[in-house]
Amino acid sequence: MLLVFLVAGVIWGLGALLQTPRRHRWIMLAGLYLVVLLEHFVLPDGHPIRDATGESPALWLLIGGFALLAAIYSRGIRWLKTRAQPTAASPVPEPARAGSFAEGELERYARHIVLREIGGPGQKRLRQSSVLVIGAGGLGSPALLYLAASGVGTIGVIDGDTVDDSNLQRQISHREEDIGTPKVFSAARAMTARNPFIAVKPYHRRLTEDIAEELFSEYDLVLDGTDNFDTRYLCNRAAAAVGVPLVSGALSQWEGQISVFDPATGAPCYECVFPKAPAPGLAPSCAEAGVLSPLPGVVGAMMAVEAVKLIAQAGDPLRGRMLIYDALYGETRQITLKPRPSCPVCKGGGRV
Repeated sequence: MLLVFLVAGVIWGLGALLQTPRRHRWIMLAGLYLVVLLEHFVLPDGHPIRDATGESPALWLLIGGFALLAAIYSRGIRWLKTRAQPTAASPVPEPARAGSFAEGELERYARHIVLREIGGPGQKRLRQSSVLVIGAGGLGSPALLYLAASGVGTIGVIDGDTVDDSNLQRQISHREEDIGTPKVFSAARAMTARNPFIAVKPYHRRLTEDIAEELFSEYDLVLDGTDNFDTRYLCNRAAAAVGVPLVSGALSQWEGQISVFDPATGAPCYECVFPKAPAPGLAPSCAEAGVLSPLPGVVGAMMAVEAVKLIAQAGDPLRGRMLIYDALYGETRQITLKPRPSCPVCKGGGRV
């Protein structure tokens, strides 16, 4: 029996070392348990393997029963926590919905207001604006926190995932105690803790074709912080269809990129630049290729900067340009992006 526990310990330890998600490690341990239980029912009494793993299946059945009860209890606690979280995360002072400044807000945003490019009118536009962020992960986390801190009046966030321990290396809006909680509720808590004067709308679900355009039409601006090409193309189609600017960021290992896709103003859309998704294996995900912990913070903060510029009508947003940041060598460069006349989404920089 000690041998089985030793193997289980090795599986768990190697999984932690390789940053294998906790649920995958539990699946491997469950597989080990089933193998041990099966050999007790298949092998005859006195077999060396049975002797080495406890002789009788009764003890293993008892262990399995206790483990099942513990899992059911844990799942129930997480379910109750999930049910309670939206209520706890979403209460917002009335001024946040009204678009007017509450007492104390002018002092809060004083560093914005003294900026000539933003000033009082720009801060009021931020207060009256609504921004939707797709994904509450590596890019979404810092972008959401800075949008909240900047005073964006209404912030929506859509994500179907829950917080995993492997997320905490870079997704700064989530905490250890948020593991198992839907990311949108964890992020909503972090945003309202940062700024109680804003309204947060968490959508705990995946973005799909049937809701994208209707959802995007409710917002002034969309930020795409997703990590898969299917969702990026969906965001681009929906944003172009309803005519809202799309701030898009992407990461890979030590490098990040950001651009503003806004075909309503004559700028290219995402599909103008990337007509097709890369072949499998050419653009691995962060889970496959790895990513530097602070890099999503850098690029996510840049996405928030572009959002503030667009809303406050300040400076020159990255329309028709892509900024590429190489963290390993401390370099940034920009490339010019052109509309593609044959683009099926925007017809070369014009609304569909």
